[in-house]
Amino acid sequence: MTRAVLIAVGLVTVYYVLPLDGRTSAGASAVLACGLALVVAVFWWEVRAILDSPHPRLRAVEALGTTLALFLLLFAGAYFLLEHSTPGSFSEPLTKTDSLYFTLTTFTTVGYGDIVARSQTGRVLTMLQMAGGLLLVGVAAKILAGAVQAALRRQGREPSDDFPRDRRAEP
Repeated sequence: MTRAVLIAVGLVTVYYVLPLDGRTSAGASAVLACGLALVVAVFWWEVRAILDSPHPRLRAVEALGTTLALFLLLFAGAYFLLEHSTPGSFSEPLTKTDSLYFTLTTFTTVGYGDIVARSQTGRVLTMLQMAGGLLLVGVAAKILAGAVQAALRRQGREPSDDFPRDRRAEP
């Protein structure tokens, strides 16, 4: 678990240290495309690591934390780049913190409304984040759970039934 926190802290540090200013919109699109490919690659690498881990449940939590942090920071960077390459794409100029804030309010579906996407590109990017977030939470969690079960079976340990059925209810 400590590793997941350290990775998340490291990724946030990299996000704030990277010089993202001065990129063109084409550069921002390339960063987003490469970043999404990186998220998928890291996720699949994490799934493989779960299968070989002596502690697959813990490894799955770390994997989800790492993948989620990378996904969110990628979109925060994309929003920052979009606003700086095409000013006015959002209701106010975005700093890196504002971009991360907008990313988190979008991901958590809180959507305070103080920062909104105004441009078509900003709205499409936000919709991509929404769809990607749903996939990450739903599909990725299912894949990770399957990897944990496979790893436990491979180790000769059966996955525990966290919610045992009430034997009185069985016919």
